[in-house]
Amino acid sequence: MSAQQGARELVILVDEDSNPIGEALKSEVHTTDTPLHLAFSSYIRNENGEVLITRRAITKKTWPGVWTNSACGHPAPGEKQADAVARRAEYELGLKVEEQEEVLPDFRYRAVDFSGIVEWEICPVYLAKAHNQPTPNPDEVCDYRWVAPADLFAAIDATPFAFSPWMVKQLSDERMRAALLK
Repeated sequence: MSAQQGARELVILVDEDSNPIGEALKSEVHTTDTPLHLAFSSYIRNENGEVLITRRAITKKTWPGVWTNSACGHPAPGEKQADAVARRAEYELGLKVEEQEEVLPDFRYRAVDFSGIVEWEICPVYLAKAHNQPTPNPDEVCDYRWVAPADLFAAIDATPFAFSPWMVKQLSDERMRAALLK
């Protein structure tokens, strides 16, 4: 595990216009009064066009055990978003990703989980491709599935409560659906 994924992991605090205004420890920033910060989400496809969805580890601070996108996280100060996407895909899933495409550059959300913890993020959404099978990090992921995009959309539409709120919102955007169906 790199220092960025350890206890000293920093997140970039931002203003409403996405301008950096400071840094904070990830371990301390996610509370009932979480400040707006920079993040990213990624959806990873395989060679068959299936999308990897993951179930968050039961030990996660926010939304434990919930089904969500392939990988997500926070860029480190000075780190390019694409590098952060690749770093988290490898750390969380043991996947080497390529062909990254930023699909929703302006995505942002605020959500509160059952314990009162707030996620408030400016969170560009990426699509990437992997050629190997996941080897999940149990601290991050407790289960995963490769699914056809149309099946994923049907599941999200029928049972949105079974998925993370950011995934539901991301997959309600027609740009994201079109990108996953390409």
